[in-house]
Amino acid sequence: MQTLALVDLIKYVVTSWQVIAITVGILIYLNIVFYVSRKHRSPSSIVKMGDKKQKKKKEKAESAPPGGPEETGGGKDTNEELGLEEA
Repeated sequence: MQTLALVDLIKYVVTSWQVIAITVGILIYLNIVFYVSRKHRSPSSIVKMGDKKQKKKKEKAESAPPGGPEETGGGKDTNEELGLEEA
């Protein structure tokens, strides 16, 4: 007797419109997520011709003198750049 009541309850819950609506919503959401994940490619998997040029530029920049542009004296004084006057 209890098993028949339990089966009827499960049947009522599964066929309710709220459960069906949520299930359809979840399926649509998962479908969109899987579609986007299939279409998305990570940057490491895409090989561009420009990547090799950028690596060469980085290697040249690393081999530059350790002072950087601040210490090379680009022709301007730091006080002039900041608009400061000496007292």
